[in-house]
Amino acid sequence: MAQPNDSKALHRLIRFISSLAVDSFFHEVRVIGGENVPKEGPIIVTATHHNMMLDPVVLSVGFPYQRILNYWSKASLFVHPVMRWILYSSGNIPVDRKSKDRQVLFKGTIDALARGDAVALFPEGTSYTEPRIMQVKDGAAWAALEYTKWAKEHAANGDLRDVTIIPVSIVYTNKSKFGRPLTMDPYKEQFLSDVEGEPRAAVKRLTRSMERELVSTSINAPDWDTLYAARMARELLWEKDRSINLEDFVPISQTLVDLFSSPDITPNFKAAKRRLLEYYSLLQSSHLSNSVLSSLPLPRSLDPNTPATVPSRLYTLLILIRDSIAALIQLPFFFIPLLVHSPVYIMGRVGAKLVENEEETQAQNKVAFGLLSLLLIYPAAFFFLWAMFWYTSLGALLAATLVYLFAVYHVRMIDGKLRSPPFSENFANFSCKGNYERAKRFIAAWRVLVGVWTPRRWDLSMTALSQYTKPRIPPANQWIDKPATPTPNAPEEIPAAPGSPTDFNLQTEPKAKTRPTRRPPSRRLVRHVLRSRVEAVNALAGFFDHLTRVGKDRKVNASPHLARMFGGDVVKPSESGADNALPEGWRYASEIVTFLKKRGAKVPSLGQGPLLDEWALSSEGEGYTTGDEQEERIWVPSKGS
Repeated sequence: MAQPNDSKALHRLIRFISSLAVDSFFHEVRVIGGENVPKEGPIIVTATHHNMMLDPVVLSVGFPYQRILNYWSKASLFVHPVMRWILYSSGNIPVDRKSKDRQVLFKGTIDALARGDAVALFPEGTSYTEPRIMQVKDGAAWAALEYTKWAKEHAANGDLRDVTIIPVSIVYTNKSKFGRPLTMDPYKEQFLSDVEGEPRAAVKRLTRSMERELVSTSINAPDWDTLYAARMARELLWEKDRSINLEDFVPISQTLVDLFSSPDITPNFKAAKRRLLEYYSLLQSSHLSNSVLSSLPLPRSLDPNTPATVPSRLYTLLILIRDSIAALIQLPFFFIPLLVHSPVYIMGRVGAKLVENEEETQAQNKVAFGLLSLLLIYPAAFFFLWAMFWYTSLGALLAATLVYLFAVYHVRMIDGKLRSPPFSENFANFSCKGNYERAKRFIAAWRVLVGVWTPRRWDLSMTALSQYTKPRIPPANQWIDKPATPTPNAPEEIPAAPGSPTDFNLQTEPKAKTRPTRRPPSRRLVRHVLRSRVEAVNALAGFFDHLTRVGKDRKVNASPHLARMFGGDVVKPSESGADNALPEGWRYASEIVTFLKKRGAKVPSLGQGPLLDEWALSSEGEGYTTGDEQEERIWVPSKGS
């Protein structure tokens, strides 16, 4: 199955079309660590996989130096000559799963690497929605070391370069981070050894090295509650969208995950985590976000023992009027592009609705459905304009140019910045700064206004509200192994037998079988959301106040790679006394607070100075007064708690 002399024309065409979809869907795709990728020579790219078909699209579009990536496909698909050309030209190489001989199994991969090409695969085996990397299979390690063995055996036939493994973490929002390259030198001798079991041991070591690199460049939490609490804390500390430097996004997020993975770190840890989870869940249920609620004022004095009022009806009305005026000013510039592209937005929402319980599939469906709509809209617009120019050659050029400029104009209007001619910077600043954000704020202001102005008796009761104060956990994926804790001595993975559900990355994705829970109208949740917001900020302020007061020498659990980066330390498994234990890292509490503040975190503080220890210590059993019978007051701890 040698690959014919081919220019990868289909791959380049698909990548170009995909780049249009990616540019339209994402505000920005940032590549970090691109200097770790060789410009030429054989490489195997091992990427995290959480968004099904969207991951290879983002990886191929954003890969440094525009290197063409070759993905694994079933060898049986390459039998027909026409299909073989299509697959090779679009960037696929065969994997012969029926063979037990790994040199035959990876023949397509070896041929590609021998030519100096790049092979890309997803070593987790399937896309899934989990709070951390659950599994890293051995396929990539086998392929790399089998090529190394083959290259040594055929060294006399030509100049065969060593293969390098490039770990890549695809993190949404919204970047790809390339880890340190892994060479075969530390594993080559052991893999080529004649001692029984040594080749498999070398594969295991290489797989664990890949896993460590992927973990260090992605966000990993022990459970969903910890991930959601850390995410909500991040949104409260950085209220404005895109206010975090993307280079700092993963370290910041992992630092917060580590904080909320340490239950003994502060006396009010459980209360703070619970408040953050309640607020996060209510935001999801009400279709609101903390960033769009940031225009509503928090109480001047954050204090868990002092009632605070919900924003008044007059204030919410003024917010709505302000955002309505801002929207109307932009409407003449944005109405026609919005009208033309409305099918794209509608179809994107329809696509996401079809897989509401599959988080890893929603973004893919939005991009796919939106792209299909664009492929209908733009050709129709082109032929309409061409007809106006009497189907002349010059008319075709003018029509294509107008369609392109119209598409660019619409994307820049959505992003809030025009970067292309013929528009001037002054016009860009005036006409389209933050249109998407303005739209979200306008919708949020309307929902808040309706919720605040409706009678309080229409609010959900506390009993009915309870089901919306706990985040929904995505359904489990049946194709992944779920050990209790990640361990370097996981069960061995070898190339699977034909038809096996663990056959690398080639199995069919399972279909969702659960129905989404029906959500109440947002107007019945608004007061609860606003109250929960103040409680979450109060709890977060108390949490950081305690964290600041524990002393500069207080050690906090941390991911090992962050501990090494920021002045902490790592306890090796042999030192911890536990068999097969993972390394444990720690950082100083004072260093963590400083780290977050230096990167723009607006850490809330309590209005009364030192935190009341009795509130913190009793917060797990507090009672509440809803205040519905007296005034629109925030729930507060009762005196008897």
